Amino acid sequence: MTTSTKRSCFFRRAATALAVFIGFFCQLASAEELAIYAGKLFNSSNGKLLENRTIHIVDGRIESVQKGFAKRDREALVDLRNFTVLPGLMDMHSHLTYEFGPSAYMESYTWNPADFALRGVDAASRTLQAGFTTIRNLGDHDNVTVSLRHAIEAGTIEGPRIYTAGKSIATTGGHADPTNGRRQDLVGNPGPVDGVVDGPISARKAIRQRYKDGADLIKITATGGVLSVAKSGQNPQFMHDELEAIVSTAKDYGFTVAVHAHGREGMIRAIRAGVDSIEHGTYMDEEVMDLMRRNKTWFVPTLMAGEWVTEKSAIEGFLPEIVRPKAATMGPLMQETFSKAYKRGVNIAFGTDTGVTRHGENAREFVLMVQGGMTPADAIRSATWNAAELLQVQDELGSISEGKLADIIAVAGDPLEDISELQRVQFVMKEGKIFRAPSEPAVEVFLEADTNG
Repeated sequence: MTTSTKRSCFFRRAATALAVFIGFFCQLASAEELAIYAGKLFNSSNGKLLENRTIHIVDGRIESVQKGFAKRDREALVDLRNFTVLPGLMDMHSHLTYEFGPSAYMESYTWNPADFALRGVDAASRTLQAGFTTIRNLGDHDNVTVSLRHAIEAGTIEGPRIYTAGKSIATTGGHADPTNGRRQDLVGNPGPVDGVVDGPISARKAIRQRYKDGADLIKITATGGVLSVAKSGQNPQFMHDELEAIVSTAKDYGFTVAVHAHGREGMIRAIRAGVDSIEHGTYMDEEVMDLMRRNKTWFVPTLMAGEWVTEKSAIEGFLPEIVRPKAATMGPLMQETFSKAYKRGVNIAFGTDTGVTRHGENAREFVLMVQGGMTPADAIRSATWNAAELLQVQDELGSISEGKLADIIAVAGDPLEDISELQRVQFVMKEGKIFRAPSEPAVEVFLEADTNG
């Protein structure tokens, strides 16, 4: 047989194998009943690994989890006996329509809403492929993530389940005032519809506008921030009566309230008003931590953002000069604050502030959490069990349990031994639909398992 003939036969065999795999994969992706063989299964209720389990899935929900390997005749099989299987990961602080870089400050002048939406489509795909099946989107413009949520729910595009706050709410000149840094003739007079409030009445209107816009929760910026074009990164920016109006109105509409906060006083005011989570928490001290524990307020640390702003502050010209000293000062403090809060027993839910950093690299946060003293099991629980509690969807998500949605991922190694395994997710399922399958060596296992029943 000539070399060219051998090459031709090889390509024909490869094409046939690929066609068989694609057909089988499509069968799996659309099957109403599935069985997953899990060599190891992470129990997010207690942080332990179970061995040799079969997960039975019907119509996108987990029907049961049984000991041993036992596929039913009517079920398609996904064989993950050589993998560690976990619940779909959940990022509680993301910005799908942003991805920060030197030109980010010009985008509000040069980009249309459609440009942000198209970036969001790409970011949503990368996020899901990384194993994050649910996110909270904490801030956008033009309700783009409301539309992304609808498109994902309809199956038009691929992405994680989105809980969006729509446009963040700030005070005049505050961290989320979209006109900060603009020249005078471009500032205008933004109001509650734009997410800028002053006083309880406009604060209430902003909440009701978010309800009208289709938001799932409320995000406010209770203190200054690092990347906003403003001098202070930590001063309190809402008064007590404004915060009380926000929280009480949010409760009327079934909203939780997430709070961007770096400075101590702003955190104390927000916690006492009854908010649900503090994001970033850079200058959190023991008094704030104890207040959070008493009020059962969640902490979402966003360590990746701290690492990123620290690195970029050292690059001359990358950040505006009014931003650079804030980044250099506050970024390095975030890991230290996280370590103290974890040791003190503050409730922690996973969040990255991705959009500051690159979408799809969210699992880097796990590495930083473990470096900060958190156990790998607790880090994973923060992105599964805890995140579901913060979202108040623990009956639907957060664990691989009977009756819950079949959001399931898998990695090749043991993330309790090496947390960086979560940066190499091999398998992704959302609501029983497969969006990512393992690489070629595992494909043969799938085919053999299906053939043998």
